[in-house]
Amino acid sequence: MKFLHTSDWHIGKVLKGRSRLDEQRAVLREIVQVTRDHRVDAVLVAGDLYESSAPSADAQQLLVRALLTLRRTGAEVIAIAGNHDHAPTFDAYRPLMASAGITLAGSVRVAADGGVVKFTARSTGEPVTVALLPFLSQRYAVRAAQLVSTTPREAATGYGRLVRNLLAALAAGFRDDAVNLVMAHLMVAGGKFGGGERSAQSFLEYWVPADAFPPEAHYVALGHLHRRQSLSAPCPVHYCGSPITLDFGEQDDPSMVLVVEAGVGAPARIVAEVPIGSGRRLRTVRGTVEELTRCADSPGDDYLRVLLCEPARAGLRQEVQRLLPNALEVRIDPEFAAPVHTAGSSAPADGVERSPAELFHAYCVTRNLVDERVEALFARLHDQVTTAHA
Repeated sequence: MKFLHTSDWHIGKVLKGRSRLDEQRAVLREIVQVTRDHRVDAVLVAGDLYESSAPSADAQQLLVRALLTLRRTGAEVIAIAGNHDHAPTFDAYRPLMASAGITLAGSVRVAADGGVVKFTARSTGEPVTVALLPFLSQRYAVRAAQLVSTTPREAATGYGRLVRNLLAALAAGFRDDAVNLVMAHLMVAGGKFGGGERSAQSFLEYWVPADAFPPEAHYVALGHLHRRQSLSAPCPVHYCGSPITLDFGEQDDPSMVLVVEAGVGAPARIVAEVPIGSGRRLRTVRGTVEELTRCADSPGDDYLRVLLCEPARAGLRQEVQRLLPNALEVRIDPEFAAPVHTAGSSAPADGVERSPAELFHAYCVTRNLVDERVEALFARLHDQVTTAHA
């Protein structure tokens, strides 16, 4: 049988104030087409369907339509909550989605109460068992008393041990004559960050050892890390990565979904790493304003992070954004950044008091931001304020 492994859609993501719903709509259309082209038996969505635990109405509408469209291809559709999702809301909509043939799991459940999903693959008639482990926060996984009395490594071990026990309990329902799968949203030791994960929910306290997964599993479909990667474990363990580049820290990571083939009695194998190209590319460009001017037409529709190789001055950001409208982030390259001076470092040695205009000029010098227009504006505003309060 074949299934599609995808995760970390982050619907509703806003990048530096830019909505990406149109991109995400196109990305999801691509995923639906991959599902049709490969005639997969199931689509596994391993968490972080939304960017926020309180998604907008437009984001919710996009997700619901995408899941329904995937289901209409004839594939089983199974999705779990990630750390960005609101698990209770997923569980609240679970009966409604089930009526459409879609499995939505928000919180961890015992096998008999939906923690394990079973179906028959339409292509081969093979029975399939999928153990589901949505994101499990550490504060619910390890008792507060344990956290207070243990070191971070011991706490991580406690979290990993609990997850191992949960997986073992879910895997107790695996069958020798079935294709046995695990889908989870978590951080596995040895996994590499893509750049867009929330660091507060990717600390070492949350990691799980790779040997926590049951060796009986034909495949472990993971979400949470946005970079495509495989991990050494007793069974095939894979992150598929996000199908859209979520921030500039991920600009070099390819966006894709995985098509996996599995059969009774043999480990699963990835038959296709299908690139997803509808999301706009994110790029970092460096140079002076003059250098950027010469290549202003080359970025196309890419979103840009601009690192300027020249000192800061008034109006520089606006100048760059007029030149490159898709520049979402404009910063001075660290090599050209002004040194940081401590408070009072610009005071004269003789202790003579200086006027506000002189103090402001001294500040501008320390920030490498000397501009007569700025200083004239400061003087005018200062005059207005002092006159109004005279």
